[in-house]
Amino acid sequence: MVRKLKFHEQKLLKKVDFINWEVDNNIHEVKVLRRFRIEKREDYMKYNKLSRNIRDLTQKIRDLDEKDGFRAQSTHRLLEKLIELLNIYQLLTKNKTCNPCMLCILYRRRLPCIMLSLRMAQNLKTAITFIEQGHVRVGPEIVTDPAFLVTRNMEDFVTWVDSSKIKQHVMNYNDERDDFDLVA
Repeated sequence: MVRKLKFHEQKLLKKVDFINWEVDNNIHEVKVLRRFRIEKREDYMKYNKLSRNIRDLTQKIRDLDEKDGFRAQSTHRLLEKLIELLNIYQLLTKNKTCNPCMLCILYRRRLPCIMLSLRMAQNLKTAITFIEQGHVRVGPEIVTDPAFLVTRNMEDFVTWVDSSKIKQHVMNYNDERDDFDLVA
């Protein structure tokens, strides 16, 4: 039996997580978190796990016999899903594999990165603040989570919320603002 920790020991160990103790690969992890402005480490771990699962699945499919009909069918289904979700077609035409680039592709499908590609924000920091403040919607739903993954089909539906001041400023700048919008 372990003795109960004293008060000062509890205070020292308050921020230590004994379950997820990851010392290795910490420098790379911090670089990725800074580059893509990922605020929660849990999101990074989820993306990493999803990328690992996709890589393992492709490896298992690759290990099947080439003449097997199931291999062709499962490869086709997996490619359809990846093209639909991640817009991975450009990577597949270049590399013909799903290797470490998969993780970066997942990061680029996050809502702030999509906002950058649509030129709705100038940098990731402002895109994240716009999302957290509730200025952005995907389809009919307002999104306040910067870790939201946008599929290729939903990329066209990323817009400003109707009541957003940013949308009003953009419409004023482009001379598209209507008096009817002022009443509503």
